[in-house]
Amino acid sequence: MPVSRGTKQTTSKIPKLSSKPGSTENVRSEKESSQTKRSPSSPQGAPKKRSAFGDITNACKIQAVQPKQKEACKTLIKKTQKSTDVTTNNQTNLKKSEDKIPTKEIPPAELEQKKDVQKSEEKNTNVLSEEKPADIPAIDDVDKENLEDPCLSAEYAKDIFDYLKKREEKFVIPNYMEKQSDLNKEMRAILVDWMIEVQENFELNHETLYLAVKLVDHFLAETVCMRETLQLIGSSAMLISSKFEERCPPCVDDFMYICDDAYKREELIAMEMNILKTLHFDISIPIAYRFLRRYAKCARASMETLTLARYICELTLQELDFVSERASHLAAACLLLAVSMKGLGGWTPTLQYYTGYTAEELVGLVKRLNFLITFPDDKLKAVRNKYSHKVFFEVAKLKPLDMLKLQEILSGYVEKLP
Repeated sequence: MPVSRGTKQTTSKIPKLSSKPGSTENVRSEKESSQTKRSPSSPQGAPKKRSAFGDITNACKIQAVQPKQKEACKTLIKKTQKSTDVTTNNQTNLKKSEDKIPTKEIPPAELEQKKDVQKSEEKNTNVLSEEKPADIPAIDDVDKENLEDPCLSAEYAKDIFDYLKKREEKFVIPNYMEKQSDLNKEMRAILVDWMIEVQENFELNHETLYLAVKLVDHFLAETVCMRETLQLIGSSAMLISSKFEERCPPCVDDFMYICDDAYKREELIAMEMNILKTLHFDISIPIAYRFLRRYAKCARASMETLTLARYICELTLQELDFVSERASHLAAACLLLAVSMKGLGGWTPTLQYYTGYTAEELVGLVKRLNFLITFPDDKLKAVRNKYSHKVFFEVAKLKPLDMLKLQEILSGYVEKLP
């Protein structure tokens, strides 16, 4: 059929490769294949190395100005040769002038006095160098051994926890039960006891539990609630904190199931939004558990000692009297009480440096914590049952210290510190 004007043929022509080895088409194809497929080991195919700040710094400019630099280097070499000649001439002139100046003879008595003064100065410097390490207490650099691991952020660890300590001032919780007409501290303790069981059943992180309790306290400090909505507040706080802390948080249906379908799905989501709006979505609250792990690492404490301190700290979640305490202060006191119960050393200068608290500042809180573990509430059994398991070294079964013995131990810590 003849093709009409204005239309183009769409048939694709495949070029035939000649069988001759020296043909130009084979050479082109070989060049194209070598350009498209390059092995990383070949000098052509390997990617060129480039510094991260090559575009910003003068790295590219230096390579471009290399031929001009050779001429500049030649001129610099000539200048340096001239300067060295001048300096050698000056030195020879100085030697000649010194030879001409007559030297004064120093009497032997003055020479002996100068020698005695030099010896006394050397002795004083040696004494000072020996006394300095004894006066300055040795502080263990805890983060030095983790500098090679980038995931631990050892270089910024102290700065991070110093920032968290400053941030605690923003999240001070007052005694809010006075304005809650339908709630009391016993109801709050029962709610926290239930939240501990939820954390254990879902196998959530301890950070999730501590943050959820903080969210409940901050929300109750801002709004007046009824006792019918208290469990709804606790479950919504657990949902928020699990989204914030967990890698795979439980869904809404899980919290509805654990509440025994006491609330609807819409009510749980509405309470979640209400808590977030009340707290202005600022839920990065410093918690005692983070400080406790950090301070135990600074003390080189064993896992059993850390677990005992965690048991003491978790008991404080149920008590309203410890809500106003700062998280870092509470963690330091829990660790000091655990170290005292285990009979391991004292409050070292390393702990004082990293925590920022002296033993004198912790004595009063340590006594209150010892009273708490000596006379626990029989109605609240979640924490004691949890830490009576072998996984947690059965630390809940350890006998607490007598108050008089604890007073002796704490007084010894205060005397040892400078």
